[in-house]
Amino acid sequence: MAQLIFSLDINIVFVALPDIGADLGFPGQTQQLVVSAYVVIAGGFLLLGGRAADLFGRRRMFVLALTTYALSSLAGGLAGTPAVIVVARAVQGLGGALLLPSTLSLINTLFEEGPRRNKALAVWGGAGASGLTLGALLGGVLTQAFGWPAVFFVNVPLAGLVALAALKVIPEDAAAAGRRRFDLPGALTSTGGSTLLVLALVEGPELGWGSPVVVWAFVVAAVLLALFALIETRSAEPLMPFRLFRNRNLTVGMSVTFIYMATFGTLPYFLTVLLQDVHGYSALQTGLAFLVPSVAIATGTQAGERMASKTGVRTTLVTGFVIGVVGTAVLALGFDADAGYASLSAGLIVSGVGQGIVWTAMWIAAATGVAADEQGIANGMASTTLNIGNAIGLAVLTAIAAAGTHGLDGHALRVKTADGGFVAVLLAAAGMVIGLLLTFTLPSHETRTVTASETTGRENETLAVK
Repeated sequence: MAQLIFSLDINIVFVALPDIGADLGFPGQTQQLVVSAYVVIAGGFLLLGGRAADLFGRRRMFVLALTTYALSSLAGGLAGTPAVIVVARAVQGLGGALLLPSTLSLINTLFEEGPRRNKALAVWGGAGASGLTLGALLGGVLTQAFGWPAVFFVNVPLAGLVALAALKVIPEDAAAAGRRRFDLPGALTSTGGSTLLVLALVEGPELGWGSPVVVWAFVVAAVLLALFALIETRSAEPLMPFRLFRNRNLTVGMSVTFIYMATFGTLPYFLTVLLQDVHGYSALQTGLAFLVPSVAIATGTQAGERMASKTGVRTTLVTGFVIGVVGTAVLALGFDADAGYASLSAGLIVSGVGQGIVWTAMWIAAATGVAADEQGIANGMASTTLNIGNAIGLAVLTAIAAAGTHGLDGHALRVKTADGGFVAVLLAAAGMVIGLLLTFTLPSHETRTVTASETTGRENETLAVK
């Protein structure tokens, strides 16, 4: 449920943006700040959120994140000015940065590595991957029925109930085995650098890549991230231990999460633009149009779990990417100003199944072979590349899709917008091919962490761990 809330909030405001802009006096070119504020803060604080879960307790950070979500959502729904709603979305992003790593870390420590963890990640993945498309559905329904504040208010009871349920069903955080120092310099430099990097990537298409704000954001981000790398090599207890990069499952998993959100993760945006700006769908109609891919993605996440347990993560990722490439290429053919929703259906289904398979398998890969006390930071690393991938993918693909639309209006604008979406979605399919090639670098046999309890009573056995 927590992961569903997190995923819903990535896309839930897309279809509500026109109503928010009209009600609060948002100029069209600044409405994207409502989305950007969430993405920038969430992307910048994910590493910090992951390490905080390791050091301060997974359940504790889980409940804190949900409480942050509930309060910021209440403020967003009550917002009467653009500034208030942007700040509320930024605080929601902070809640997301604390929530995603702690949620993953809870699953990866409460369930042992292997089939049980894979199944748990499939349930979690079904909520997360489907939430990316369900957000548009729920956003359309709520905006049409109750107005745009409902897309914020819906989080208040949901997050509150899940936080209370966590106190009941999730085990208490174990007492720390020893005092562990929090790497404050590493936290400050990584958070500042990541936040500015995502800010530059998100605002570049809006402000222009030569804008002083964007250029300085890139420069300061590079300096801070370089300082972070230097600090981490000298810290006794680093925020992000570089030795984790020796785990090939984690490094490939991080690369795949980047590719996933730069390709699959951008599709809801272009589909929303096609349906609303080209075909003139209402918010409700747009939301209902996302039912088909939502069911397909949920189906894919469950298939991914079964495949990973039977054939291994590498084979599962290869299969998911192949299906995704074919389905997304077919989907691109439906980006036509004169075509209807039926022309999109086959692509949405096939691409959605591939997307779901990859989503489950990539998180299994990223968690494989990581010690329990470092699951939080490992998940924070993979989540950070996920978020940066989305920012870069959208920045690049939206710039390509928008080329040649300036100065157009009416039917000519709709045709050019559809054509731009066609190119962007086709390029997303090409990006998935890169993800497909990356998966071949995964170990052919799974790496498994063996606990001390598993070796009890086996003194006479030889335990080989690959």
